[in-house]
Amino acid sequence: MKVAFICLGCAKNLVNAEQMMALVRQAGHTLTARPEEADAAVVNTCGFIDSAKSEAIDHILELAALKQEGKLKKLLVSGCLSQRYGEEILTELPEVDGLLGTGSYTEIVSALEEAMAGGTPRRFGDIDHTDEEGARVLATPAYTAYLKIAEGCDNRCSYCVIPSLRGRYRSRTMDSLLSEAEQLARRGVKELIVVAQDITRYGTDLNGQRQLAQLLEELCKLPFHWIRLHYLYPDEVDDALIEVIARQHKIVKYLDIPLQHSSDAILKAMNRRGTRAEITALIARLRARIPGLVLRTSLIVGLPGEGEAEFEDLAAFLDEVEIERAGIFQFSPQEGTPAAEMPGQVPEEVARRRLELLVDLQSRVIDRYNDSRLGETLEVLCEGFDAEMGCWAGRSYADSPDIDGHVYFTAAGLVEAGSFVNVRITGTSDGDLTGEIEE
Repeated sequence: MKVAFICLGCAKNLVNAEQMMALVRQAGHTLTARPEEADAAVVNTCGFIDSAKSEAIDHILELAALKQEGKLKKLLVSGCLSQRYGEEILTELPEVDGLLGTGSYTEIVSALEEAMAGGTPRRFGDIDHTDEEGARVLATPAYTAYLKIAEGCDNRCSYCVIPSLRGRYRSRTMDSLLSEAEQLARRGVKELIVVAQDITRYGTDLNGQRQLAQLLEELCKLPFHWIRLHYLYPDEVDDALIEVIARQHKIVKYLDIPLQHSSDAILKAMNRRGTRAEITALIARLRARIPGLVLRTSLIVGLPGEGEAEFEDLAAFLDEVEIERAGIFQFSPQEGTPAAEMPGQVPEEVARRRLELLVDLQSRVIDRYNDSRLGETLEVLCEGFDAEMGCWAGRSYADSPDIDGHVYFTAAGLVEAGSFVNVRITGTSDGDLTGEIEE
């Protein structure tokens, strides 16, 4: 059969889709990027926040329309939305022909074959014991790939459903990771992005010790040009890890450290470890030890109990520490989480106003950062020619794919996608940098 995959959500979810595609291909079926030409389509969903759920449902309805037109025979839904809502999807969306939870990615072939035979597969395996090994069909550009070093989460933040969807934290063995990384390097991957819900905890479930620093030392021996790190939990960042990041030139000086808030009271309500003082001290220590460091974080406004004082604390913190990259989100109550039932729910319009204020503040931080790069020469990973901009587009070490901005640059000749070039920064444009290649 011909099978189309649509993957939504985070990079970790993308890796699961890549594993499913490899299993489908190994079984002798054909992958297609065009659902209208497929026999079956699989939507690998995110179910974390309301906007992600809406996006998933929109995609399911689009594929359902193809079924009605006779251009698609079967439609399966996998991933977090399927794990979270299960039978509700089959009831509310009768166009869906089968479900796979987050514990059953490896059962994709049998689920597809059952659906094609007229059945309604329901695969919900143990989310605490998933198989994270095996081949992948990369859905990223050939020069960039993700290495998922662990699955699940033990942090139990009060607003988050991920532990109930992805299970307990479980690290992959270092041998398996290095073997997969070697394969990626042989395939020509130049930018390796190390991901997990919390990479700083890596190895603690294996022998009680943090092993991320050791893993990075080994990865740096492989022929990658950049190694990028997502996501670090602030109170797990120790001196050994900082030393490796500072010393190893392959590790880009860009760290994604989700902080979520700065107010001690809100951090406690979130069930986050650490205080504002400790977070501020960590940022100062990182910047002192790692010259040129660019930080990314995520922040939540409108958690129950967030009054004007707590919000002002967050705004002052963001202005004070000038984190270069920040994703700012409005609190979205998730069924089954403690935060959804907390007293002091913030009115929607108040939370929205706070979100807008922080976004405006952060845009000024970005503008100041971009202005500080004017006249510098940055190493840029070219991603190809941007027809709309009329020039080449790429990313510096300060830009992670799909979440940060770009460097747009001119060049006298052809620049190959996946190549690294030096670009002299001459201007800014709507949060992006512009410049010209240095031959």
